[in-house]
Amino acid sequence: MKKPELLLPAGTLSRLKTAILYGADAVYCGTPDMSLRVKSGFTLEDVIEGVKYAHSHGKKVYLTLNLFSHNKDIEKLPKFIETVKQVKPDGLIISDPGVFQFVREHAPELELHVSTQANICSWLTVDFWEKQGASLVVMAREVSFEELSLIREKCPNIKIETFIHGSMCMTYSGRCLLSNFMAERGANQGSCAHSCRWGYKLKIKLKDNTEHEIEINEDNKEMFDFFLEEEIRPGQLLPFEEDVHGSYILNSKDLCLLPKLDEYIKMGLDSFKVEGRNKTEFYAGSVARVYRAAIDDYIADPENWKADDYMDEINAVANRGYTLAFHEGRLTNLAHDYESTGSTSSYEYAGRVQEWQGDDMIVEVKNRMDAGDVLEFLSPFQREPILLRIYEFDNVKNNKITEVVHAGQKPLIRIPASLFHLEDKAKLKELLPPLSLLRKDKVTDESGKLKVESRELSHQLESGEITQQKYNAKRKKYFAALEILDPEISPK
Repeated sequence: MKKPELLLPAGTLSRLKTAILYGADAVYCGTPDMSLRVKSGFTLEDVIEGVKYAHSHGKKVYLTLNLFSHNKDIEKLPKFIETVKQVKPDGLIISDPGVFQFVREHAPELELHVSTQANICSWLTVDFWEKQGASLVVMAREVSFEELSLIREKCPNIKIETFIHGSMCMTYSGRCLLSNFMAERGANQGSCAHSCRWGYKLKIKLKDNTEHEIEINEDNKEMFDFFLEEEIRPGQLLPFEEDVHGSYILNSKDLCLLPKLDEYIKMGLDSFKVEGRNKTEFYAGSVARVYRAAIDDYIADPENWKADDYMDEINAVANRGYTLAFHEGRLTNLAHDYESTGSTSSYEYAGRVQEWQGDDMIVEVKNRMDAGDVLEFLSPFQREPILLRIYEFDNVKNNKITEVVHAGQKPLIRIPASLFHLEDKAKLKELLPPLSLLRKDKVTDESGKLKVESRELSHQLESGEITQQKYNAKRKKYFAALEILDPEISPK
């Protein structure tokens, strides 16, 4: 059985190293001037160091050159390609056919991958790129499992990469103009404002050009129903509802194919890709850790593999609710969240291990910690977190002992190994090397907890883990509890 490569995003050198530490086989990154990621935190020097670091650990780095070129970009290509040759990445990710041709002619020794931005959705297009000299194609997110199976069958001699986890675009991937129009930020250059996730208010303009917001209150809420009707679906009315938080009719959930991971492995795909170059080290390490375990466990013992064993951990990573997206073909209503926006999870990024000074762990704090908090240390080398309840904080910079530490001051705290009563000191250093991650319970009100549970329910329904009847029953209880907490919220 072919073991797929686990490919993680890296928006900075630190995230690259974290992803590799937690099990990524490869990472993808790029400098902001020549990729579609203008917010990339990589300098050219960082890229060179990152490639050396990855290679020293037996891992790969793919460099993005996936801009859609304008005339002004072409003059930069020769110098860029000469620099890339010196860096020696394991592949160059390209979307523009002209750029692809240029690199083939001027750097034939480089392995070329075709970006998801090229929107490859059929075996015919895969066959085209293979004949042009591509060694790998990244499939568009809109390709279903059934389509992917046929593509694998028809194109057995080229490597195929597919997204398994990360943010989804509410429109056709890479073709959204909302951000450009509304915020003047290039939606396809890594600076998307995510206009689709904003809340919107319902307003009307009268004939005298005065604008008014339609206020739905206790006195008139029973008088109105609002619907959207598509031109090509007359008579099919989509409820358009708004609560005190706004309306979220364009708000896509995040992709998570973990419940179907075994099916994708059996298909014989070459690379599983995670989205998120602008996300934190905590995201990169936490996601890599879960999928690394899930892939390895399936390869070792496919008969006894169950996705349920990993869902608690992937749900612990901040998300907008998960969806199987295009796995079955067209999106369903479960792929979007019409009730709220923003990420939810039961944990938050507490910190990371910066170094060991003798038997003392030096931790960089990433979120507020209070005396009595239980810190969970996520080892790259074992499944179970290492727990420690901490009662005071020894600030490295000023040697003060406090009961609260705030991340805004970028503090470093000292945690002696002796506080871990159940762990051997030497073993602890092995389990928690520099860059290891810490998390802690997120302080969330009851409505926030209900939102997390509700989002998990829809993913379970999509995955076939629960029935529609059970989903409806639990959702009814969810809204009943939510209305008690916030009477102004109307069930959807």
